[in-house]
Amino acid sequence: MLNEVRRTPSQPDHKDISQDEAAAMARATVNLFRRWELSDVQARELLGGMAPRTWARWKKGNMGRIDRDLAMRMSILMGIHKGLRYLFSDPHRGYKWVKKPNSAFAGQSALDVMLGGSIFNLARVRDYLDAERGGA
Repeated sequence: MLNEVRRTPSQPDHKDISQDEAAAMARATVNLFRRWELSDVQARELLGGMAPRTWARWKKGNMGRIDRDLAMRMSILMGIHKGLRYLFSDPHRGYKWVKKPNSAFAGQSALDVMLGGSIFNLARVRDYLDAERGGA
């Protein structure tokens, strides 16, 4: 008798980010970008090249539907924020760190790296912070 082979799902068993969760992250992202003192152009670039009108609506609290890529970008940004909160007891130091030159990034700031345009640039900064706090 042959043993039946169980099929392996193509995606891991992890829950997708709901629209309610994504909207909450979007509100947190708008607040975080204010604390980081980002320009609208910088904010939109970190969010994957968001349209100016969409960003203007977000700042007014109207998030609309959020696609998976944007939700993933915000998730990484929230991880960066969390990493900074772990590393700096004074939140303002963490907010300022984002724009300071860093030898780990060849003299660029974390913001310079993140503005590289790719989601992988965001992940690079998050990975660095996770390693710094011993989470990697």
